[in-house]
Amino acid sequence: MNPPADRPGLVDVHAHFVTDSYVRQARAAGHERPDGVPAWPVWSARAHLELMDRSGIDTAVLSVSSPGVSFGDPAAARALAREVNEDGAGIVRDHPGRFGLFASLPLPDVDGALAEIAYAFDQLHADGVVLETHSHGVYLGDPRLEPVFAELNRRRAVVFVHPTSPVCWERSALGRPRPMVEFVFDTARSVTDLLFAGTLERDRDLKVVVPHCGGALPVLADRIDGFLRLFMRDEGQAPDAVAQLRRLYYDLAGPGFPRQVPALLGLADPARLLYGSDYCWTPEDAARAHAASFESAPAPVPGTSWRSLTTTNALTLFPRLAR
Repeated sequence: MNPPADRPGLVDVHAHFVTDSYVRQARAAGHERPDGVPAWPVWSARAHLELMDRSGIDTAVLSVSSPGVSFGDPAAARALAREVNEDGAGIVRDHPGRFGLFASLPLPDVDGALAEIAYAFDQLHADGVVLETHSHGVYLGDPRLEPVFAELNRRRAVVFVHPTSPVCWERSALGRPRPMVEFVFDTARSVTDLLFAGTLERDRDLKVVVPHCGGALPVLADRIDGFLRLFMRDEGQAPDAVAQLRRLYYDLAGPGFPRQVPALLGLADPARLLYGSDYCWTPEDAARAHAASFESAPAPVPGTSWRSLTTTNALTLFPRLAR
């Protein structure tokens, strides 16, 4: 059931969908066991809405998760990005007020990405974009992607970063599912790349959402800061990595309690914390248990709950959802 009026419904910024067509094309490209997970999830709007109602979630912002839409052929990636974005926009239209959309981009194809940004925002009215931590080894700080970030910055866009298997996963994952460990480190790797590239300082109107309680960033932030200052000092700069990381948003998808969220609170601004379920890649039972964990844990701001805090933050980030 939805929560009573004095308990605001959650806004889920880390929620995924798949379609039969998308899964078929991903499998054809070799992703039979995506990121080492045994099987593809099954998704429907009806099942997702039932989970949301049981968990007290008002709205879920949908995105396509790893392995994304770029499987090696740029033309096919453009077509698949357009397909999933139109499918996602249709879901939003069919269920007013219940869903939002992070549009997929066919990176590393910059021209294709710029065209899809224009279509997604101007025609489909997407709420933001989802970017994988890298696309075929092109990480987010790569100079080739500067035009993409410049355009997203011009639009003051919300950019949801989602991890994927790192380029070295064949050796580093040791045969285990990559979401377990590899995802959290690829998140840290890609955000660190943005720091060293100067993207977060240059494009300060971006609203970047980092997933899974920041991955490994909360415990690495001071180490990254020291190296960033060391390597940039010859350029007459003194960048503050911790200050830049504190400006970012962080979703709390994954087993945030009892250890990850306290670590994140040492880095993040509580006004930038957001709820995330990671459904449908997280099974329904685990997603419901994760939502329930927000009811008992003490919130970091006096007079708030995790439900009220994260919902207020999300509605500030996505004014359309508040309307």
